[in-house]
Amino acid sequence: MAGPVKRSVRVAGHRTSLSLEPQFWEALQSAAKTRSVSISSLIAQIDYGRGEINLSSAIRIFLLQEARHGRLAL
Repeated sequence: MAGPVKRSVRVAGHRTSLSLEPQFWEALQSAAKTRSVSISSLIAQIDYGRGEINLSSAIRIFLLQEARHGRLAL
């Protein structure tokens, strides 16, 4: 299993970097494709509702919830 991969993304008009394992980047891309939105747009949606959780953790939790509800095949 590969370690986290850092990527720069634009969220709400600001550049930020995220570190996620390659499997989570793939799952995020799949979730965005299913919704017909860009990865940046999906990340912005997750960011909007994350509260005090850091963004990388919020993305992982979002993807887990999507898989549990059958909206994402892992």
